[in-house]
Amino acid sequence: MKLQEMVGLAVFDLESGKQIGKVLDILLNESWNITGIQLEGKALFTSSVKVVFWEDIVAYGEDAVMIRNQQAIRKEEAEHIEITFATGGGKLKELPVLTEDGTLIGHVADVYFDQELGNTITGIEISDGFISDLMEGRKVLPFIPGIAKGENAIIVPPNSEQRLEGAVNSVERIGDN
Repeated sequence: MKLQEMVGLAVFDLESGKQIGKVLDILLNESWNITGIQLEGKALFTSSVKVVFWEDIVAYGEDAVMIRNQQAIRKEEAEHIEITFATGGGKLKELPVLTEDGTLIGHVADVYFDQELGNTITGIEISDGFISDLMEGRKVLPFIPGIAKGENAIIVPPNSEQRLEGAVNSVERIGDN
């Protein structure tokens, strides 16, 4: 599953069956594990955001995220959230991906995780730009030790561009109809 597919999903409380919001973003830690979700909506005149930590998520699928109960929703100061997928100062999406020896591989388009492995990141979808995505499709860099998020770029080991694989559900190439 891709993180982008989780953004926008409805979030339901299992106890009451009530929809309590939608996923605005995904929270990660420096070890590249998903730590929770951020819900839509921000209280006025405060810097706190509503989050649900991973251990309080009972299940998730293509249509919804299920949490134990409304007590799972917590307020977190936005500045304490270091890494997110799509929004905020610590976002991964659109960051350049550079090798340690200075080669630009592309930019983060999405992040993959395996539902059977829980909250573990398995790969990074790389975009070389719109035209390249149309002509060649996006690529996936399987997650390997040594990948690090810096302030302005994702840094990967040398020769990582040789590990790139074709993306599943990539943009269909022109002429492949």
